[in-house]
Amino acid sequence: MNKIIFFAQIRELVETDSIILDANQVSILELLEQLSKRGDRWALAFKERVILCAVNQVLVDFDYIIQTGDEIAFFPPVTGG
Repeated sequence: MNKIIFFAQIRELVETDSIILDANQVSILELLEQLSKRGDRWALAFKERVILCAVNQVLVDFDYIIQTGDEIAFFPPVTGG
């Protein structure tokens, strides 16, 4: 099982801060596609693919293959000034 955490606007759109899901041996991109199918708000949250993903608190690319027990976090890009 994997804990999937959502931050900022993504959390607001999907109306939860985290879910538990078995995402073992799928890529981050495949997980995004699965999550997008959960409803309109979920599709909106992930449609642009202008988000960042961290696995076990390390930034990863969308081709990363998820392992059992990985903690996955999705969040928007952060800008500063």
